[in-house]
Amino acid sequence: MTAASTGGPEHRTPQNGGLRLMAVHAHPDDESSKGAATTARYAAEGHDVLVVTLTGGERGDILNPAMDRPGVKERMTEIRKEEMAKAAAALGVRQTWLGFVDSGLPEGDPLPPLPEGSFATIPLEVATEALVKVVREFRPHVIITYDEHGGYPHPDHIRCHEVSVAAYEQSGDPEAFPDAGEPWTVSKLYYTHGFIRDRMVLFSDEFEKNGQESPFTEWLSKWDPSRGDLMGRVTTQVECAKYFTQRDDALRAHATQIDPNGVFFAVPLEWQQRLWPTEEYELARTRVTTSIPETDLFAGIEES
Repeated sequence: MTAASTGGPEHRTPQNGGLRLMAVHAHPDDESSKGAATTARYAAEGHDVLVVTLTGGERGDILNPAMDRPGVKERMTEIRKEEMAKAAAALGVRQTWLGFVDSGLPEGDPLPPLPEGSFATIPLEVATEALVKVVREFRPHVIITYDEHGGYPHPDHIRCHEVSVAAYEQSGDPEAFPDAGEPWTVSKLYYTHGFIRDRMVLFSDEFEKNGQESPFTEWLSKWDPSRGDLMGRVTTQVECAKYFTQRDDALRAHATQIDPNGVFFAVPLEWQQRLWPTEEYELARTRVTTSIPETDLFAGIEES
């Protein structure tokens, strides 16, 4: 594991009596598209925020036409590290790499096997021990990760969920991974929920009210009801509209992955801040008493 220039995972005393928040993500750019404004807010308020990136994103495609030029694909590993450092700086957070290799998104029928040695093929206990070591070093009060579906069915996202839950459960157990540092019990574990249909419908309606074609019409028409009502799972909405500009700056930092003319920036910032000024989470595990619904990921911790 190597730490980014934004700072490694060592425990620090946060400013102004702040707490510690860890966001665990599968690839560089995930931290900017899932809960980014939340992490920017907590960092700005004096809390210590660490993004843990499990893989290097080595097998990511070039999704921004402006970056689809000679030499980029060959330097993808190096470039994505540079992009990650810029994104972390934009959000005001620290970041560290767990050092696993991107599994890629398999395509075909039947799906081909995942590359040998890639993150999703690594034994769960091996990846868990690596994350437990970071948890015990950073000592977060709260961990953010993905739900059991990974946000979308990328093998690394699903494994990210599995590893994060296992680390939450075992980091405080002195008998688990005794060589991974002094035990630390995490108070709360959250799943981030970003692809919420209600939010897309609200924005789509706003486009229509303004006589514009909605960029979400096709996406909504293909919505699979079996995905369920994510808002029904949401327990916590964090007000963070003030930090949407930092979120967007972090997204643009991932130039190989994010098209500045793409759907991430289709909705005017003013609409987003006015119509949906929050980011959504599901309290998946807690060791402290809290009241649902929540507006703060640290609810119940300072008093515990």
